[in-house]
Amino acid sequence: MTSGNVLGEFLRARRAQVGPEELGMPGGRGRRVAGLRREEVALLAGVSTDYYVRLEQGRERHPSEQVLDALARALVLDDDATAHLHRLARPAARRRARRREQVSPNLVRLMAGWPATPAVVLGRCLTVLAHNPLGRALFDGHTHSGDLVRLVFLDPDARAFYPDWERVAANTVGGLRAAAGIDPDDPRLIETVGELSVRSEAFRRLWARHDIRQKTHETKRFHHRLVGDLTLSYEALTVNSAPGQQLVVYQAEPGSPSEAALSLLGSLTAESAPENVNR
Repeated sequence: MTSGNVLGEFLRARRAQVGPEELGMPGGRGRRVAGLRREEVALLAGVSTDYYVRLEQGRERHPSEQVLDALARALVLDDDATAHLHRLARPAARRRARRREQVSPNLVRLMAGWPATPAVVLGRCLTVLAHNPLGRALFDGHTHSGDLVRLVFLDPDARAFYPDWERVAANTVGGLRAAAGIDPDDPRLIETVGELSVRSEAFRRLWARHDIRQKTHETKRFHHRLVGDLTLSYEALTVNSAPGQQLVVYQAEPGSPSEAALSLLGSLTAESAPENVNR
C-alpha cells in the first residue's frame, strides 16, 4: 500500500496540491514541479531545506509537534489532514491481533427502533457491519451493497445511484485514507486498497492525492431504483465501545419529496426484519 515512508509520501502529495499563488509566492510557466517546491515549503514552515528534504525522504522520522504544525500551515491543511499528519509522524503501537469487527446487540436494537430512519454501522474500511431495515433498503440492489467503497468504484450503476459521484468518490477515498493513518497495517485495508488500485483508475488517482476527509455530516443525493431521487442529510457518530466503527444516520427534510420517497421505501420494505450483518 505504501513504500514504508508514509510521512514522506503524504508531504509530497500535499505539496503538489498547493499552488504558490495561493500563498502569495511567484508562480509562472518555468516551474518544473506541480505545486510548491521543497525549499518553498521549508521557508514557509521555518525549517531548513535540508531538514525538510530529509523528512520527505524518510531520513528524519522524529519531527517535533511545532514542526508538524508549521508544516500543516505551510501546506494549508485542514484540521482532519493536520491530525492525520501528526498520526503519521507519531504512529500508535502496532496491534498484535485484530478481532473480527462485531456490532453490539444493543446498537442493533437501537437502530431497529428507528423504522423511519435509515441507519447503518460501518467498519474501518467502510463495510456495512449492521443496518436497520430502511438502512438496508437504501443501499439494496447493488453488487456491492454491503461495501460502500467497492459500491462507489466497482459497481456498474454507481454513477447513477450517486448523482454527485465525483464528490462522493473523493469523500470516500478521503475517509479510507483517514483509516489508513490510524492502522496502516490492517490486512483488510491493504486488501481493499490493493484491489481497487488494480481495478479502478479513478480510485488510483484519488488515492495518490492523500486527501483526508473524516465522515461527519453532509447532504447526499441518491437515485434509488425503487423510489427515485432522494436528498438526505446524514450524521456519522463514532461508536465508543468499538473503535473504528461509525453509526451513520440518514434523514430527509420534513415535508420534502425526499421524506415522502423515504416513507414509500419504508412501506415497500416493511416486511423485512432487523438484521445484523457482521462480516
